Amino acid sequence: MSGTGFGDVNARFRVYLAAPPAMEAYQQLSGMQPLQAGDIDQIYRHCGNGWRKIFNVYAKLLFALPPTHFDFAPSASSWQQFRDLQLLQAGSGTALCFSAPQFDKEDVLHLIAGRTLAKHLITQGLEADLHWLSSEFAVDPTRKLLVTPFFDYRQLNNEKISVSAKLLQLLAEQVSEIERFLVGSSPVGSTG
Repeated sequence: MSGTGFGDVNARFRVYLAAPPAMEAYQQLSGMQPLQAGDIDQIYRHCGNGWRKIFNVYAKLLFALPPTHFDFAPSASSWQQFRDLQLLQAGSGTALCFSAPQFDKEDVLHLIAGRTLAKHLITQGLEADLHWLSSEFAVDPTRKLLVTPFFDYRQLNNEKISVSAKLLQLLAEQVSEIERFLVGSSPVGSTG
C-alpha cells in the first residue's frame, strides 16, 4: 500500500503533510494520484503562497541531494525546472502523502514535515523510534525516517535544507553515526 497523496505510486522518497490542498478535487483522494504538468501551478494559484512554498522547498531539497546516491533531479537544470516538469509525477520517484507513513518497503526514505505532525502521528499509533537531534530534527535510522521543520522558507531555510540533505544521505547509506555528523557542526537549527 502506498498511502494517500500526490505522486509516484512507487515513490522511493515520501514527504508527509497533515492535509491536502483545500481544493474540491483533492478532498476525496484515495491512493496515490500522480500530478500532471501544470497541476502544481494550479494548486498554488487556488490555495495560496503556502503551497508554493511547500512545492519549492520540496524541489530545492531533492535538488540538494548528492547525485551519487539520489537520481531524482539529474535531467533538470534547476530546482524550478525539476518542480515544474517532474516533481510528484508518475515515474518521478517522489510522493507527497497525507496519510501516516507505512514502512513496508526497505528502499523508501520517509520525511515528516514538521515536529507537530510527527508527534501527532506518534500519538495516533505510528511505530517509530525517533531520536531527536535538536528541537527541529529527528531520525529513525531503522525506518529511514527523518523529521524536519515544516516546508516553509522561514522554518526550513537553505541552511536547514542542507542539513536535511546530509541527514537523508546518511539515512540512505544506512550510516548509524548520524550524531557524529552533528557533533562536528553547529547545532541544528541554531540560526534562522
